[in-house]
Amino acid sequence: MQKIIFAVVIFFAIAVIILSFGELETILETLQNAHTRYLLLALLLQGAWFLVSAQTYLTIYHILGVKDSLYNLSLLSAAANFVNFVTPSGGMGGFAVFISDASRRGYSPGKATIAGMIFLFFDYLAFLCVLAIGLFILSLRQDLQLSEIIASLIMLAIAAGLGVTLYLGSISGDKLGRFLAWMARLINKIVHPFIHRDYLHEERAHTFAHEMAQDLQSLPHRARSLIFPLLYSFVNKALMILILAASFLCFEVPFDAGTVVGGFSIAYLFLVVSPTPSGIGIVEGILPIALSSLRVPWSQAVVVTLTYRFVTFWVPFGVGAWALRRLHMQD
Repeated sequence: MQKIIFAVVIFFAIAVIILSFGELETILETLQNAHTRYLLLALLLQGAWFLVSAQTYLTIYHILGVKDSLYNLSLLSAAANFVNFVTPSGGMGGFAVFISDASRRGYSPGKATIAGMIFLFFDYLAFLCVLAIGLFILSLRQDLQLSEIIASLIMLAIAAGLGVTLYLGSISGDKLGRFLAWMARLINKIVHPFIHRDYLHEERAHTFAHEMAQDLQSLPHRARSLIFPLLYSFVNKALMILILAASFLCFEVPFDAGTVVGGFSIAYLFLVVSPTPSGIGIVEGILPIALSSLRVPWSQAVVVTLTYRFVTFWVPFGVGAWALRRLHMQD
């Protein structure tokens, strides 16, 4: 499997290089027009993204009755992002960081899991709203492709699955347990031909469901409090859109709101549904094509894509690696 992923990454990397070779002179001219202040602005916006993510977790933790600091949750959030970068798990791999911290600090790992699920559900919900606008823009410009529709349906299914899990837990631990056990059986059937054993244990699904149910059942009584983490999720998406806009400004590439929202929608969509961690190789190959379809010259689309991915992938990757090491030093 790792060889397949590696081959996909190499394929898209080579594709970008080959397609860009004929535009090399134009790309160099675009780079010469770079404005450092807009790159610094993009980095500041990325820093704000880290803080808003941590504040989102802090608000959710407060709703669940867990006391923590913004600094610690900033480390946890950054470290969880790093784990998500290196594992293609649709954003769920980072749960392990919060669960580990919960065990170390002596509170229920179930609360940490619920916090992660709420964070991810709101994150996907906010993005689906942006995605709807992005797909509408693409359809108006007659650039909507079948692959984008399929990826959007996958994204919707993931968000719906999280929503169903949270809803079932809020009404009954038994129903949540049966649902998680069914999911475990389904996943085991899918992966058994490859690993020749059960990947998940159904019994643990029932036990874990009852651990989570008590906290989930109290959420409907705190519905108003959930408005704030949902708003923070929308702020985070707005920050990422602004980072893409700053990437355009950095090289004096003309754009409009539709181009930025449409391009961001495609980039984030394939980041989530990609088989590679955080869409590495996939996003770099698809985003320039999407921007080109939105009337951005190919050479400029490549430069904007690489700048955007540097700020939103490689910078958080480095910060996340440092945060994970910092957390390990506290153990």
